[in-house]
Amino acid sequence: MREMTGPGRARAVVEALRDVVGRAAAHVASADRDQAVAYDVASMSAAVAAAGELLDPGASYGAGYGAGRDAGYGADPDAGCDAGHSTGHGTDTGADHGADHGADHEADLALLYAADVAADLAGRLTGREALWGVDGTALDGVAAHVAAGRDPAFLERVAERVLATREAGPRHLSAELQLVRAAFREFAADRVAPVADRIHRDDEDIPADIIDGLAGMGCFGLSIPAEYGGAAEGDELAAMVVVTEELSRASLGAAGSLITRPEIIATAIARGGTEEQKRRWLPMIASGERLCAVAVTEPDFGSDVARITTSATRDGDEWVLNGVKTWCTFAGRAHYLLVLARTDPAGHRGLSLFVVDKPSFTGHEWRLTQEGGGSVEGRAIRTLGYRGMHSFEVRFDGWRVPAADLIGGDGGLGRGFYLQMQAFANARLQTAARAVGVMQSALELAVDYARQRSVFGRPLADYQLTRAKIARMAALTAACRAFTFAAARAVTAGDGQLEAAQVKQLACRAAEWVTREAQQLHGGYGYAEEYGISRLFVDARVLSIFEGADEVLALRVIARRLMKP
Repeated sequence: MREMTGPGRARAVVEALRDVVGRAAAHVASADRDQAVAYDVASMSAAVAAAGELLDPGASYGAGYGAGRDAGYGADPDAGCDAGHSTGHGTDTGADHGADHGADHEADLALLYAADVAADLAGRLTGREALWGVDGTALDGVAAHVAAGRDPAFLERVAERVLATREAGPRHLSAELQLVRAAFREFAADRVAPVADRIHRDDEDIPADIIDGLAGMGCFGLSIPAEYGGAAEGDELAAMVVVTEELSRASLGAAGSLITRPEIIATAIARGGTEEQKRRWLPMIASGERLCAVAVTEPDFGSDVARITTSATRDGDEWVLNGVKTWCTFAGRAHYLLVLARTDPAGHRGLSLFVVDKPSFTGHEWRLTQEGGGSVEGRAIRTLGYRGMHSFEVRFDGWRVPAADLIGGDGGLGRGFYLQMQAFANARLQTAARAVGVMQSALELAVDYARQRSVFGRPLADYQLTRAKIARMAALTAACRAFTFAAARAVTAGDGQLEAAQVKQLACRAAEWVTREAQQLHGGYGYAEEYGISRLFVDARVLSIFEGADEVLALRVIARRLMKP
């Protein structure tokens, strides 16, 4: 076989993977009946898509947003690492080593990741060839390339660069997005990182100065049009991805998720609200004057949104809400609750969306009553991680809502399911960005610890196995980051439902592995709450559950779209 360069090898592997996934998707008859195989095919489709985006990261990051190589990737590794030792979140590491060096590293990351995806796919395929409709020799033609990408000596070479920079690779952000990244990284380092571990350990509320500071930076209006007080200018999803990653890098629970709920509610209002509603609600959300929460999930119905039972009954100029919602993150501090309720028994066509106005409460419990006897109350659910925002169970008992607060007015009756699903595409994209931020933080902490810690008389970073782990962590992070920007571009173009679901499913599972490996490298210290990596590990675990559970996304969104004739 003719010798090929890193990019050529990676491209050959990716093309072979695309062929296998495409044939399998065409062969599997039913995502409902053939769930085990459909899940694997859907999951591999996401990984293969990410591998393709990592081959061309400049296009993923720059197209539609402006191209540019990240100036913070390279030449003075000690400056960045030393600055980061006190907080675990150092600044960028100096000027670029040069386009050729960075491009070589990116090609190596692409080959490493593609080879790992090929190994994963081969494992899932073995013994199920007939169910996949794919011959067991399907990847034989790229076996040499896969071997090159999995060679331990090659992984050591990739790790050398990561150990020097604490970065997965160049980011290719436009000049404008580099400024956005720098501003929010500084905010996260100054306001979020110093209190992140305390908020987690003591299950505290997010400090007001974090919320107020983000409001002042326009964080809550990123996807709201300027005419309604926001900052959306066509590339808002790229900015949202950048902001979300930087905030999540400091803390998922104390900052990274703050803009998810405004994103969901603002999207629903912008797409389905009346003009009067847009002008009444959106400026207040954009300014941060009104905080938001989402009340969709119910104790008996999680991802099966179409079957929810919380009811809204018309009574003159009001709707009366009855039912229980759960996992309503930030429902205490929120002023607006986006409530999906049943206004008609006709399945998903009988659901409508309401904006319920309420006072903001701190703490873990709250209760409101109305003159006519209606009440609504919330109780925080204790969780392993993802603390600070608190997730509530919210109970509505005869709670009256003005008819004017039904999104879309009378024209919005029965449109709640569709508006909610449209809003979830943005939320899934943002959740992928949150996962990337958590992975980036874990990678940095792993690099710092590996460089500082000596084991059996040698730095931990000198061991081949350590370097193999760090190289794979970097490749996963880089691939998920590239795919997140590509999905943002797809959503901006008008659809992107498939890509948003794929990147959410992939990045959230990847974050669990990356944080686990980073924690493992810390040894016993990784299990101690005083080390931030333990917080990242338990925070990462929630990502595959909310905003669309892993299995539901694979079977009911990704597989169904892939298998359409």
